[in-house]
Amino acid sequence: MRAVVLSGPGPVENLELRDIPLPEAPPGWVRIAVKAFGLNRSELHLRLGYAENARFPVVPGIEAVGVVDAAPDGDLAPGQQVAAMMGGMGRAFDGGYAEYTVVPRAQVIPFRSQLPWSVLGAVPETLQTAYGSLTTGLDLRAGQSLLIRGGTSALGYAAAALARDTGATVLATTRQPDRLDALAAHGVDHPILDGGAVAEQVRRIVPGGVDAALELVGTPTLPDTLAATRVHGTVCFAGMLSNVWTVKDFYPIGYIPSGVRLTGYGGEASDLPAAVLQRVLDRLAAGELSLGPVRTYRFGQVRDAHRDMESNAAGGKLVVTLEDGS
Repeated sequence: MRAVVLSGPGPVENLELRDIPLPEAPPGWVRIAVKAFGLNRSELHLRLGYAENARFPVVPGIEAVGVVDAAPDGDLAPGQQVAAMMGGMGRAFDGGYAEYTVVPRAQVIPFRSQLPWSVLGAVPETLQTAYGSLTTGLDLRAGQSLLIRGGTSALGYAAAALARDTGATVLATTRQPDRLDALAAHGVDHPILDGGAVAEQVRRIVPGGVDAALELVGTPTLPDTLAATRVHGTVCFAGMLSNVWTVKDFYPIGYIPSGVRLTGYGGEASDLPAAVLQRVLDRLAAGELSLGPVRTYRFGQVRDAHRDMESNAAGGKLVVTLEDGS
């Protein structure tokens, strides 16, 4: 089969399209014929050398969508549409950047949809993280206000859609003025231009501070996001668009405003109920929901996709499709 192999940390040239043996699926695992896969920031971190427990060479990719090709346990039929994600994919074992991937059954979620694979490929990991961040991380409720720091990322768009669907008022930031209209068109109530500090702007819109905030940029903006949040409000750290994820000399009492709660979220496939995935796919198909823009690449364009991800050249989700085989 063809696969994209990352030989080691470094530039995009370290992503090499190779012919490698077709992997077998042992008991407890499933082989998936990959139709599309979304790109994620963690795969950029892997390429840049910032990934724990990674082995090289490796086929990257923490998610994929496709159809069951082999399932020794017999509970999934060949041809069944499935999504797979997380649990060591693309780090501890070969992941989704391939024509076939073999993953533990526990990481496989079946679904049924007539949506194009290019659309389906944008959903699994982004939805899992957005859903988990808003529920487990923030316990967001109808009538509350939510600030999304990093609103034009794939996760930002998805979180905004789910939050609006919940009945929350959404504020979302972008560093690029030409993307403010895109946030508004996506249903964001208050698009905010982020010059590095937005707490004052947020508090002019929501006196006293927002009920909840989703930090997707990383630790450089986290103090300002905390400052935009009310007493007994919650900030969930769930993204690292800045590629900076640690706080030097962290002193909690001086760092976290009094009474503001700081949580984090990083989930697995098991944290996305199959019913939630199916419901979202059905609503996408019906035109009742949008998770944001998608930019599609062919399999041979993985390096281009990584360049665009690294330079933040596109808002929304980047998806590689294997439908045309090129």
